[in-house]
Amino acid sequence: MNGTDGKHGRLGPDSASWRLMRERIVILGGMRALLMQSAHPSIAAAAERTGKYERDPWGRLDRTLRLTFMLTFGTREEITSAARQINRTHRAIHGTDDRTGLRYSAADQDLILWVHASLVSSFLLFERAGVGEFDAGDRQLFHQEMTATSTLLGLDAASTPPTVAALDEYVRSVLTGGTLRATTGSRTLKALMAAEGIDLRYPMSAVARYLAFHTLPTELRELYAVAHTDRDSVTVACLFAALRNGRRLLPRSRRYTDTANAAYARLGGVKVDLAGVPVLPARRHEAPHGDR
Repeated sequence: MNGTDGKHGRLGPDSASWRLMRERIVILGGMRALLMQSAHPSIAAAAERTGKYERDPWGRLDRTLRLTFMLTFGTREEITSAARQINRTHRAIHGTDDRTGLRYSAADQDLILWVHASLVSSFLLFERAGVGEFDAGDRQLFHQEMTATSTLLGLDAASTPPTVAALDEYVRSVLTGGTLRATTGSRTLKALMAAEGIDLRYPMSAVARYLAFHTLPTELRELYAVAHTDRDSVTVACLFAALRNGRRLLPRSRRYTDTANAAYARLGGVKVDLAGVPVLPARRHEAPHGDR
C-alpha cells in the first residue's frame, strides 16, 4: 500500500484514503463535518475567538480541507510541512470560553478526537450514499489510515476507537452526552451557510449546504434548529441518487477533486504544487458580502 518513492507519499494510489478522498461527492461531507465540529462549544469558542467564521468561513473550510488533502496526497516532504503548519496553528489556539468558563486548547485530545471522528464519519457517509464503491473492509481500512494520519496532528491512536463500528458508538456517545450545544459560533455558522432551501442559481453549492444540514444526526439538526420532515428525507435520497448516477457519466477528471487529479498527474511525471490547489470552488470560499 505504501509508496516506495516520494511521489506516492505515505499511502499511495491503491490506498483507501486515495480512493475515497479523490471523489468530489465525498468531499461535500466536509461541510457536514464542520457543522459537527462547531456544535462543540470549545471548538466554536476557538473559532469565534479567531473571527474566522465571520470573516471567511469557506476560506477556513478550504484551508482545512487543503491541508487534510495534503496529508493524504502529498509527498513525504509536503506531508511533513502540512503537519507542522497545522500543529503550529493549533499550539496558538487556547483560552477560556467567556460563556461557559471552560478552558479550551486545540491540542486537547477530546477535541482532536471529535474533529477526527466528524471528518471520518462524514466522509464515509457521503461515500456510501453518493458513490457506493466501498465495502466494509474498505471502510475499516480508510478509518485505520485516517487514524494513522491524524497521529501526525497529535491524535492518540491508542485512545481512538479501533473500528468503524466503535467510532460510530463514540459519535453517538458524544451526541447524547450533553457536551454539544448551540452557541453564538454555531448559530453564526448556520446563518452563513444559509441552508434553509435549495438555491437553483447555484445548484451545487446549494445542494451541498442542504445535504450538510439534512444528513446530520437528529440531535444536531435539533441543535441547529433545522426542520427535517419525511419530505426532506426523500429529497436527500433523491439528491444522492442523482449525484451517484451522474457521477457514472463523468470522466475521471470531473469525478475527482483537483487535488487528486494533480496527485495522479504527479505520478505520471508532471511537476505540481499541491499546496496551491484549492479544494472548494471559488464561490464557496468567498467571504460573505465581499468582506475579507
